[in-house]
Amino acid sequence: MSEKKPAQTKRPECLSMTGYAHARGEQNGWAVRVSVKSVNHRFLDLKLRMPEGFDLYDLRLRQIVREHIHRGHLEIHVNAEPGTAAPVQLNKELAQAYLRAAEALRQETRAAADVDVVSLLRLPGVIAGFAGALPETEEEQEKLGQALDACLRDALAKLDDMRRAEGKHLVEELRDRLARIGGQVEQVRGLATTLRPAFARRLETRLKELLGGIAIEPARLAQEAALLAERSDISEELDRLRSHLQQFAKLLDGAGELGKKLDFLLQEMHREANTMLSKTPGVESEALAMTGLALEIKADIEKLREQVQNIE
Repeated sequence: MSEKKPAQTKRPECLSMTGYAHARGEQNGWAVRVSVKSVNHRFLDLKLRMPEGFDLYDLRLRQIVREHIHRGHLEIHVNAEPGTAAPVQLNKELAQAYLRAAEALRQETRAAADVDVVSLLRLPGVIAGFAGALPETEEEQEKLGQALDACLRDALAKLDDMRRAEGKHLVEELRDRLARIGGQVEQVRGLATTLRPAFARRLETRLKELLGGIAIEPARLAQEAALLAERSDISEELDRLRSHLQQFAKLLDGAGELGKKLDFLLQEMHREANTMLSKTPGVESEALAMTGLALEIKADIEKLREQVQNIE
């Protein structure tokens, strides 16, 4: 009997907050259209637009959205009208009132144009049973509600496909920039090890200028150089930066609402980069190179923060 191979676990996916989708369908005698547009936002901000009189479906549709989307600014447009087999009701009294008003205006203005019947039918209220006309019975209202639910879920599923594709592209860019920052951090670490001799040379030169060539005790020079190097030590900042980078990469492998967690980590990374810059003294070539790398790290962190704003 052959051994059963363990099922491969699907890697969690990151979702972008940007996307657009639309869906349409016919169900229970209704033709429904739904369009969904999503952009980034700190919280869930939902704008739901429906035909007049459809307010009774507001809560149920909003609940469906909350089940799928957790963050982002969403604009959802819902339209519904009876299917082709639905009866058309003509409000003759209202049509005649429009005609009388048109005739009175024609006589006052002496206009020669006649009323177009097709245009008359398009006036509000002349034809009942089309978009904006709510069913009269609770049973028919529920049928329409089910049609709206199905079409909205279809549109949200398509939106998720687009958000998933955008999220995948975002994660690839984030990983590339993380690797770049990691390389920069290690370059800074390498330069930092050369600073103590540079501090000693700087002190020796400065003291000789001040003392007029008097010999300097090597032990005292080494002690002063060590104190200066200690005040400028950035090993803790570099260790924390590396730890934050590892946590960031680990979060990208997870699921759920990542955007806020990633943004918090980037704030911490930005703080470490600032501290590192403030501790890099002098005009030695090593210090100048470290300052340049620290500035590049800050710039890449800012770019990461811009990209993370679009992750749910």
